[in-house]
Amino acid sequence: MKAFEDAEKNGATDPISATLAGRLRSIRLMGKLGFAHVEDASGRIQFFLRVNELGEEKMTFFKEYFDLGDFIQGTGTLTRSRTGEISLILTDFAMLAKAISPLPAAKDEVVDGVVVRHATLADPETRYRQRYADLAVNPEVRQIFRTRTALITALRKFLDSHDFMEVETPILQPIYGGAAARPFITHHNQLKQDLYLRISFELYLKRLLVGGFDRVYEIGRDFRNEGVSYKHNPEFTQLEFYWAYADYLKVMELTEQMIAFACDQVLGTRKVTYNGQEIDFNPPWKRVDLRQGLINAIGIDIQAYPDAASLEKVMLEKGMKFKPGEARGKLIDHLLGEYLEPTFIQPTFLYDYPRDISPLAKTKPGDPTMVERFEGFVGGMELCNAFTELNDPQDQENRFLEMGRQFKADDEENMPLDEDYIHAMAYGMPPCGGFGIGVDRLAMLFTDNHSIREVILFPPLRESE
Repeated sequence: MKAFEDAEKNGATDPISATLAGRLRSIRLMGKLGFAHVEDASGRIQFFLRVNELGEEKMTFFKEYFDLGDFIQGTGTLTRSRTGEISLILTDFAMLAKAISPLPAAKDEVVDGVVVRHATLADPETRYRQRYADLAVNPEVRQIFRTRTALITALRKFLDSHDFMEVETPILQPIYGGAAARPFITHHNQLKQDLYLRISFELYLKRLLVGGFDRVYEIGRDFRNEGVSYKHNPEFTQLEFYWAYADYLKVMELTEQMIAFACDQVLGTRKVTYNGQEIDFNPPWKRVDLRQGLINAIGIDIQAYPDAASLEKVMLEKGMKFKPGEARGKLIDHLLGEYLEPTFIQPTFLYDYPRDISPLAKTKPGDPTMVERFEGFVGGMELCNAFTELNDPQDQENRFLEMGRQFKADDEENMPLDEDYIHAMAYGMPPCGGFGIGVDRLAMLFTDNHSIREVILFPPLRESE
């Protein structure tokens, strides 16, 4: 079509012949002529069928045997219709593939007195179960996944340009770790042992820092055997990087730059609309101290309540709902999730977290109860998580053991002791900053979708009854 447009601009009068192919998306027949829209990955064009060029036999064949969803190849000359649409006047055509099962929910619409047949699909359950049909029928859904792919490409480009090396770490692991989550368990027949699908890349990526790689990252799937919500999926795509000789403040700055770069590359703007609100990704992001944020939001100074019992008491006094018997850190995490996270619509870093829910983060100088950690929030949901990483093997081992005493054995916060990771740290791990971001959630923000299932090609669903 570009060649045709160029010829028009240059005033060329010679006809341009072309052979084009794609899927039939609409059909409009009117006696001895007809129109059909044909679509492929590059776009859509109109096929113009007339008995004068094709003859009665071919026109009859088209009317009787072609349906929406079929793949057609057409040969002819390019022109513009009376409405200004580029069209291919067919002199010949061939069926490339037959859609034995018609595209879902085909409907007839009368346009200027002529019946036009379209394919439509809107039911979310059917769209997720038959994503192939959803993609075939809804071009806006295909665009979501083009944007997602461009986003991942941009993140890679940014990290590669900052001298990070992309690596791959095991998906099947003898000990899961690097996050607070319940794992999926599988069994290796040859090794005769149970293995876990990874919940994070963290502990293996930090082993690489011990081995001498100063900047590493991985983009891949993690698996967490947890509930499903508009922002949670049991398998999801995550980006993690680890950066030697950096702390969480440097990681904050790099995060702002990386997301802004992705906006520039994918969207051409740093302002997006999400859930009816404009979000500005221009650096710097707002920074909020967790302690001060809770004081401002609910009037509770967590430093005044050094244990779970005293914190529970003041929460009860304020009429707050929570699960009794939780550790102090989990109570604080509950407070920020209920009263802070939903308020962070514009990009915001919430920083300095309780030590007992951050077993892999370095303690803040002067305050043994807090660690150098931040989470990034956008659109009222958590987007990313980062630490100044703990690199003292003895302290790390004590943290693991402390968690084992603090939490019940079946508590998903109870991260198991990884002795090999401790052994690796004992060889010496440089001070470093670590970072993880949910790519699916970033794709939700970039495409203004409010369900994670909309940005995952094949989301898991309960078996249909």
